[in-house]
Amino acid sequence: MNVDGATGLVWKKSSYSSGEGGQCVEVAAADTSVHIRDSKQSAGPILSVGAVQWTTFVRMAARG
Repeated sequence: MNVDGATGLVWKKSSYSSGEGGQCVEVAAADTSVHIRDSKQSAGPILSVGAVQWTTFVRMAARG
């Protein structure tokens, strides 16, 4: 699925991603969903989740 070209999403790389080619994640927010992909495979698979579910995940991850 190439969501990027179809909807004009703006992808942002995680601030934890380094320029050394390690584990990199990019996210793009839409009105009611968030899309996640591997920055090294921008044309590859994209995971899409609801905005509420993404917010819940981020809050849980921040708590550790």
